[in-house]
Parts: sequence; C-alpha cells; structure tokens
Amino acid sequence: MTSEWKTSPLRDLVGFISKGIAPSYADEESETTVRVLNQKCNRNFRITYSESRLHDLARKKVPAERFVRIDDILINSTGAGTAGRIAQICNLPCDTIVDGHMIIIRANDKVSQKYLGYAMKAHQWEVLQLDEGSTGQTELNRERLLDEIMISYPTSFALQETIVKTLEGIDRKLLINEKVNDNLYEMVNAYYTSLFKENDCEMTTVGNYAERIYSGGTPMTSNAAYWNGTFGWFSSGETRNRFVISTEKTITQAGIDNSSTKLATKYDIVMASAGQGFTRGQTSMLLIDTYVNQSVIVIKSERNILPYLFWNLANRYDELRAISDSSSIRGSLTTKMIAAFEIPLAKAQSLQAFADFAWSVIHQIENNLLENERLTALRDSLLPKLMSGEIDVSDIAAVNYRLSPLSHCERPRAAKTRYNMI
Repeated sequence: MTSEWKTSPLRDLVGFISKGIAPSYADEESETTVRVLNQKCNRNFRITYSESRLHDLARKKVPAERFVRIDDILINSTGAGTAGRIAQICNLPCDTIVDGHMIIIRANDKVSQKYLGYAMKAHQWEVLQLDEGSTGQTELNRERLLDEIMISYPTSFALQETIVKTLEGIDRKLLINEKVNDNLYEMVNAYYTSLFKENDCEMTTVGNYAERIYSGGTPMTSNAAYWNGTFGWFSSGETRNRFVISTEKTITQAGIDNSSTKLATKYDIVMASAGQGFTRGQTSMLLIDTYVNQSVIVIKSERNILPYLFWNLANRYDELRAISDSSSIRGSLTTKMIAAFEIPLAKAQSLQAFADFAWSVIHQIENNLLENERLTALRDSLLPKLMSGEIDVSDIAAVNYRLSPLSHCERPRAAKTRYNMI
C-alpha cells in the first residue's frame, strides 16, 4: 500500500490541547461526582482507575470540552519520573476528567485520533526528556512538546487506519490475556472461599506458616554506579500487580553490596508495607527473582502453603491497612505485625488440595504474562518503524494474530479490582 508521507511538528496536527482542572475532591460518589484521573493513573501506555479520585461538579463546574473522550491522548505534565508519560483512552467506564497534572490532546483533520495516539507513543522517550525544573517540581514544557516532537504520517487515512489496526491487534491480544488472568485469579479465589470458609476455625499466625519474613533496602539514588544494572529491584508501588513478571528499575552488583537490599525469589509473597494512596497493604506473588526495597515485606514459605498464604493475605487488604493505621505512628506495616497477623489454621488435606489446584492456575497466569511481555516488546519495536514508514504494514500482516481490530464494543470488561485498566 503506497501513500505520500509527511512529517510535521505536533502543533500542526493538534486541534485541541488543554490541561486539566484543580479538582474539588469528594470522598463519596453521588449524582454530582465524576472520576478524575491523575498522573499515577498513567503507566505503560495505559490508564488505570485504581488511583483515580472523585470531583464534585456541584462545587466546581467543568466545561464540556474538558471531559475525557474516547481516543483522547493523555500526557502527564508534572512530576519527576512521570512527566511525559503517554496513554490513550480506549474505553470510558464513567464520566471522567483529568486534574491539573495531565494534558488532553485531540487531533485535527490531518490525522486520525488513533493514529496520532500511536505516533506519540512512538516518541515516548523524546517526550520524557521535555520535563524541566527541580526534582519533585518538574513540568513538561508544552511549547517544546508542540514544536519539537515531529510526527510522520501517511496522507492516506486508509493507510493510517491499516497501521492502527495492526497495532490494535496486538493490544487486543494483550487485553484478552489480562482478562483471562483476571478470570483465572477469581476462579482460584472462589475455590479458596469454598474450601476454607468454615472448615477451619482454630487460628494461628502468618509467622507460624512462614519460613522467613523480612524487608529490603535501597541503594543510594544519587550514585549512578548502583543503578541500571542486571538485577531487578522491586519497590512497594509495583505491588499494584497481583503477579510480578518484571521490575521497573534495576540495580548493579555494587548497588547490592553497598545497601541493605535483599533478594526475594520466584514465588515469594511480597507486600507493600508503606506507600501513598492505595499502596500499603497490597499483596503480590513474584514470578521472578528480584531485590526489594525497605517498603516491601517478603514472606517465604513451603510450596504447599504459599498459595494459601497468598490468597488469604490478598483478600485482607482492608484489615492489613487497619492494623498499620492503628498500630504504627507512621501508618506502615512491619515484619513483626505480619508475623503476628492471625490466619486460620488450615487442615493439611485442604492445604494440599488448594495448592495442587492453585499452582496449576498460577503457571497458566505466568505463561500469559510472559506472552504479554513478548507482545509488548513486539509492539514497541514496531511502533517507530510503522509510524515512520520505515516498514510497510502489508509486510507484517501476520502480526495481527488473525484477530479482528479492537473495537470499543468488543473490548473485554475488566474485573472490578484495584488493578483495573482501560
């Protein structure tokens, strides 16, 4: 498929750009509240609602054009390490706005909105370099964003659509795998509830089931020699994922040797002991070996006990937050608290039955996550080449995995958990 290609600054392709508002927050939903997204909701080209808040329209009205729409491009405008993150809205579960730390972008009539979204994702690294200001006060330079980010595009809207469909095919498979994993998790959760609901009344503690409970540490952040190495380093915020297949940061051997960080191994349970927002009390299972920071509690146990411990603790998020709020001045969990945390004493037969079932499902979840890692790498490698015309989309038709394009009506509906993404 041949078409003329042009390259223009982002400014020439944008029909609407606006920062969000300073919200008037509300604690409870009502007829006058809408969801408000913030920079924490934007990660890995995706928007999550798990850390969104509520804005009360009765206290502060919002112009219609500043409500988020399907296919809107959202960019984080503030925050060290977060300013410049790009995501595109593919579904809206409810009326939504963004706060003053995010920017909304909509295309003009030169390119399709979806094409511009993928094109901007192809320039993610460049956009991340446009933040200015001191640490913690960084701000994305909007004028540089509009003038320095150069977007290549075919003049043919048909070709734009073909490129979008190719990339959407990969994104569709990613979403399907995520939905499958949500369902697999809930299937095990249902079995857990039926097996242990009334079977076991006598109580014991997590410490009696655990082989070891400990936390880690952080290499000096100002020393570049300690970072971007070959060893994973896991922080409390990453417990947003039920199962951990990778880490956002890596450290070097020097970072390990010169800090109190400790190694956690595959299938260990990890829990956030501290963290802003919803983080504290979140529980995950590692599918990799990784070093951990001081705000992560690691729980090691025998293989036949680990699934029981994991599903029990993952289901007691509110209880864990409650004990940290009431028992700690800083509102954090400690290894001693977790060791003393009460848990039903399960019968050996029930433990083994649950472990046999859970492990078979955990391995399925792991395989889906590994496939998503490969698909994400494929998509991210194709992005700059497709969006520049370097490769012809017709040469990679097989990439679609024989899946139809991801339409709004076909998108899988995510389970209602703190991990929801759109």
